[in-house]
Amino acid sequence: MKADFGCLPFRPTDILLPQGCDYDKWAVVACDQYTSQPEYWERVEGRVGRAPSALRLILPESSLDGPQVEMDITDINATMAAYLREGRFKTLPHAMIYVERTLHNGRVRRGLVGKADLKDYDYEPGSDALIRATEGVVMSRIPPRVAVRKNAPIELPHAMLLADDPQRTVIEPLAAQTDSMELLYDFDLMEQGGHIKGWRLTEEQLSQVAAALSALAAPDSFNAKYGTKDEPVMLFAMGDGNHALATAKECYERQKRLVPPEKWDTLRARYALCELVNLHDDSLEFEPIHRVVFHTDPEALLDALVRAYPGSCRGKEPQGDGLPLGYVCAGSQGVITVPRSAAQLPVGALQNFLDDYLINHPGRVDYIHGEDVAREFAARPGNIAFLLPPMAKEDLFPSVIHDGVLPRKTFSMGEAHDKRFYLEARKIR
Repeated sequence: MKADFGCLPFRPTDILLPQGCDYDKWAVVACDQYTSQPEYWERVEGRVGRAPSALRLILPESSLDGPQVEMDITDINATMAAYLREGRFKTLPHAMIYVERTLHNGRVRRGLVGKADLKDYDYEPGSDALIRATEGVVMSRIPPRVAVRKNAPIELPHAMLLADDPQRTVIEPLAAQTDSMELLYDFDLMEQGGHIKGWRLTEEQLSQVAAALSALAAPDSFNAKYGTKDEPVMLFAMGDGNHALATAKECYERQKRLVPPEKWDTLRARYALCELVNLHDDSLEFEPIHRVVFHTDPEALLDALVRAYPGSCRGKEPQGDGLPLGYVCAGSQGVITVPRSAAQLPVGALQNFLDDYLINHPGRVDYIHGEDVAREFAARPGNIAFLLPPMAKEDLFPSVIHDGVLPRKTFSMGEAHDKRFYLEARKIR
């Protein structure tokens, strides 16, 4: 008897795994990493060579604005179709995969690969959906991603959902049960990605997961946990891949317009393959995402930032109890402290300013994981980096439940090389 996931928004699906290839060349990191470091993707290209690889099925975001982007997308879709035609994948029907990812620092991150129901996901601020965005979606970033996905026959996920499971009831019990599971893969990831192992859950373990998720989704337990009353349950929060899941949602909505309503629930596009991770996993650390503004006048930008928030001050150290915005540029570093009335978090005050400033002034902002990389860019003339503090991960669910979505790119779950690698796939057409 198959496990009953009822109305849960995360469930088993038919998962495609590559076969007849070197997994260490197949798996590549999420496409939204190293956007200002093309040398990274050049190294990956050299390592993969002509071997079958997920690299041929994704478009690094550093190439989204490239002169040949339409041709790149056509080539990606053609390669997907060719891999399917050649039998490059084997199908695991009605499956979930338990994943252990050994990170570069030696810690192990545990997760579950399954499909998320996009009917239960909403990225709009103030949403009461079971799956909610944790940061604002930049709508201008959706159309180019839709262009990549809309005609694709398969998807490869880098989206990670988070469950607030402090008692560790859903994923962690599986760690002691791998002897009864089928080992699917076990290999080293490229470019300091660490090591990854994956096992297929048995029907008994699927039932175990369904029961644990159902308990987390119980309204009474939810409201007691967060001190709310009759608040709609938020079962999952987006960790990584906020825009990837928003793109999947948009493609689902587009397909719904092409078929009668009675067929909506049967559309493959209704679901998106994701990895579910416990917010309380010991390996999970929230890292700040720094801002680097390229090709600008740093001093003019800093002067404008001080003027933008009356009462701000600039110095070597934070002043008073305001929001500190640390900056670094060629030959200079310091802190601009802005009043707390400007925003709830430092990143909010900074992002609001940059969004307005760059409309009428030269410069391009990028979101950088890792302080050392941000400082390296900042040392070059015409660039400036803002180094932001980390957010406590325990504040994530309460903040989204009570205050709505956070400013975009507020946090990152680990360094760039710890992000999810593309490995599993799923048919979406």
